[in-house]
Amino acid sequence: MAAPTTTRTTRRLRVHGLATAALASAVLLAAAGPVAGAAPRALPPGTQFTPLTAAVMTEPTPFPATDGRAHLSYELLTTNALSSNARVQLDQVDVQDARTHQVIGSLSGRALAEAANPVGDPLPGADAYTPPPPPPMPTVLLGSQQWVIWLDFTLPDGQPAPEAVEHHFTGTILTPGGSSPFEETVWTTPLGRAAPPELAAPVGPGAWYASEACCGNTHHRRGFAPINGSFHVPQRFAIDWYRVGEQGQTWAGDPARLDSYLSYRQPVLAAARGKVVEVQDGIPDNTPPHTPPIPPIADTVGNHVTLEVGPGRYLLYGHLAPGTLRVREGDCVEPGQELGLIGNSGNSTTPHLHFQVMTTPEFFPTDSPPFTFREFSVLGQVEPRLWDDNLGIQPTGVLPITPSPYEGPHRAEYPLDREVLGF
Repeated sequence: MAAPTTTRTTRRLRVHGLATAALASAVLLAAAGPVAGAAPRALPPGTQFTPLTAAVMTEPTPFPATDGRAHLSYELLTTNALSSNARVQLDQVDVQDARTHQVIGSLSGRALAEAANPVGDPLPGADAYTPPPPPPMPTVLLGSQQWVIWLDFTLPDGQPAPEAVEHHFTGTILTPGGSSPFEETVWTTPLGRAAPPELAAPVGPGAWYASEACCGNTHHRRGFAPINGSFHVPQRFAIDWYRVGEQGQTWAGDPARLDSYLSYRQPVLAAARGKVVEVQDGIPDNTPPHTPPIPPIADTVGNHVTLEVGPGRYLLYGHLAPGTLRVREGDCVEPGQELGLIGNSGNSTTPHLHFQVMTTPEFFPTDSPPFTFREFSVLGQVEPRLWDDNLGIQPTGVLPITPSPYEGPHRAEYPLDREVLGF
């Protein structure tokens, strides 16, 4: 996990009207002046106490997607720093160019409510087939409570990405004695400047369904995990791949049989030149179509292969079939080389390939940066959320594929969630 970086903790704060007891106490302590005999020291301009704090959990990096736009997807870990009797109503979050202060992304109202949740209280719907109930509005952080805000937006067309972004909060402090509107600008962070790695296909030629990709409310994008005392989003840009037949089917026959799934025992391929740094085998395949018990943390991705393809960049191929891995640790592989066959091992309900880029050789803990594929075609899209846990319990295995506005050939782009691609 890349450590959060910042060039400035806070830039400015405006609190109108009633000050909370916590803020008032802090202001009185600050106004008491320096200790006798100490030389006075000027603070940086705009230094203020802030009711909310924020930190990013990754290095935000722009990436091109199949909609032809440059996307930015990352998280803000936000804390109400006030006492338990002071709630903060967060009305708007603006992501701004740190140099020009131009707003490049904004959340408010229902959109903000759907993109924010308390730590440990995930957004509903990330692991369910039915649409989630509407979240409570407005967005209110209890005193001393910590939330995660999931930021996903596109950058303005024709404008280069800023070198750094800052985050402007607008809201109201709520106390038993009254309310006080506030504004604050916090956590300036540089954007990643290196282009996302450009990869070859991780699977063989044909049609493939890209499930649980960025950037909606999926278990990959919003998979928030406390590991070894730190928070991580280890699957932010992971994609689950399912083979699609000529009739749009992902399975045919009895969905309780592994060999009914077109993905089962399909080869997975090295998407870049690299070195094998981790291999795990011997975990049995689960029986579909119902979700198995959660395995031990070390077996989460089942039988898998990890390739090192550059400094701090690793490719993970998860849920492979036992006994089918073709490589060993230390092997050097070339693009297109077969690594193993798709299975249903680990935390997997129906056969598929879990594929992603990581910043460490291990799946836990790691960070999940964006990537692109060198060449592919968009064949269509799937509107309902069909994924690992509900794919095998549908009336049939045929995907409801509809036309996509982005159909056709694509180069050096990231496929968005629920697109059907041709490699």
